[in-house]
Amino acid sequence: MSADLDGVLGRAVAILRSFDADEPVLSLAELARRTALPKATVHRMAGDLVALRLLDRVPAGYRLSGGLFELGMRASVERSLLELAMPFLQDLYERTHETVHLGVADGHEVVYIAKIGGHRQARSPSRPGGRMPMHCTAIGKVLLAHADPAVRREVLAGPLERRTPHTVVAPGLLRRQLDGVLESGVAYENEESTPGLRCVSAPVLDVGGRQALAAISVTGPVGRFRPEAHVAAVRAAATGLGSVLARRRP
Repeated sequence: MSADLDGVLGRAVAILRSFDADEPVLSLAELARRTALPKATVHRMAGDLVALRLLDRVPAGYRLSGGLFELGMRASVERSLLELAMPFLQDLYERTHETVHLGVADGHEVVYIAKIGGHRQARSPSRPGGRMPMHCTAIGKVLLAHADPAVRREVLAGPLERRTPHTVVAPGLLRRQLDGVLESGVAYENEESTPGLRCVSAPVLDVGGRQALAAISVTGPVGRFRPEAHVAAVRAAATGLGSVLARRRP
């Protein structure tokens, strides 16, 4: 009975995770292709997910429903972090008028919790709830530098995805960058995740100053953005958030 339930849940999750920001609407046939499940199974389970308000039925197929947003907002850790971080992120945006991110680690990836940008914000693929590989983003490098040694070894063991011509894919070079992050307290990205973007990030550290609970970054276009000019501002935001989190913890 338990194994069957796990199988049902696994198939449902596979259907929900088939959607992405670039393709928010998927046909029944495409869902079957992406999940490798029989079309009849996908049709039946999609109907159940629609009834549960986890999917919406639209003319072109299916899309994720607002019920998932409601569930996501109940995720206590991320919601509390976002609520405490927002004043610091807003202050950082007012000081820089560039795109500001808050991210946390999940496995070998960065999950973006928040993104703030104005009318002239740089075009970037990041979005709240989206993911990026750790090794090619400034936030990711900060989190990886402070990660458990086992996680760091796993990432360095590769393979390291080359997302642009500037992506660091040599383990030795990435290791030296991570050591530099621990020394300087900030990480940089130079068109490593997306062409035309540069970034600087600082860690939100725990009370002991060893574990990175999250990271904050400022991103801008290559033509006008100088990451070094924003080091003090991003450090101040990250340190301020860390202090608030420390006071809130038992």
